[in-house]
Formats: sequence, structure tokens, C-alpha cells
Amino acid sequence: MQSKKHEGTTFAVDIPLEITDKECNKSDTGISEKVNLTGVNVLLAEDNELNAEIAAVQLEEFGMNVERAVDGKNAVEIFRNHPEGAFDVILMDIMMPEMNGYEAVKAIRAMNDRPDGKNIPIIAMTANSFAEDVQASLDAGMNAHLSKPIVIDEVIKTIIRYVYH
Repeated sequence: MQSKKHEGTTFAVDIPLEITDKECNKSDTGISEKVNLTGVNVLLAEDNELNAEIAAVQLEEFGMNVERAVDGKNAVEIFRNHPEGAFDVILMDIMMPEMNGYEAVKAIRAMNDRPDGKNIPIIAMTANSFAEDVQASLDAGMNAHLSKPIVIDEVIKTIIRYVYH
């Protein structure tokens, strides 16, 4: 470590890494290259701009079409303003302004004029991962609960489980 007043500090860090000839690619993580979800329509409710962008890019790499809602209220509006069957799955953050994910799911499930609202797969994606958080998601009407930071293979497996049941 070197330090000079009014100039800053320089740190040196040694990180032991194993050198290998093995190539690392998406298929090493599991399902990534084996799955084609082209045409699956996703409503992504996420208030954090960066999280939404990362999730959208990852989902679009699998051929999915992603429409983003900026909060729960917006998710309900988007769902209501699209024709029945427009979305195959909803990915719902929980902690959002205006209307949280639990409230949004209850509103979508309660739409009497939209039968697809009662059975569209809705997957919670939240940093809250205690057992009571999972139960709260299920009690609100969600089909599944995934913890953030999201692991794209888990998201894909969950989407497959509910969209292609």
C-alpha cells in the first residue's frame, strides 16, 4: 500500500486464480443454450431501472418479448389495457412505489372481466427471501417466489415450469 497526502492511496491485491484451458460459456451454467423461449410475452414489473434493464436483456437473449411496468399500479394498468392472452407470464417485484407487488397481484387476480388474470403465472422476484416472505407471495396469489439477485437459469426454469405446464 502506498499513500500520499492529497494524492490518494494505491492498493495492491493478489487474487489466486487457477489457469485452465477449459472454455467457459453459457452452457456451463446449465440450461441456457438449450432453451428457446422465442415468442413468450413477459410483463416485467420492476421499479429499479438497472434491475429492469438487466432482467430484460437476459430474458430477451432467450427470445422473449419483455414489456416493463415501472411499479405495481403501472403493471395492473398495462395488464388491463392489453387483450386477453397478451402476456404469458408476469415477473413481479414486491417492494415498489404506488402499489407494491402483493397489491398488484391481488388486483390482477380480482379482474372479473379478465379470466386470464386468475390463472396467468405470476412470479415474485424480490430481495425478501425469508420463509414468511415466500408465504406472503403465495398468499397474495403468486405462483412462485425467486430471490434477488436473480439467477437467470432459475428464472428460466420457473418460467418453463409455469408457461409450459
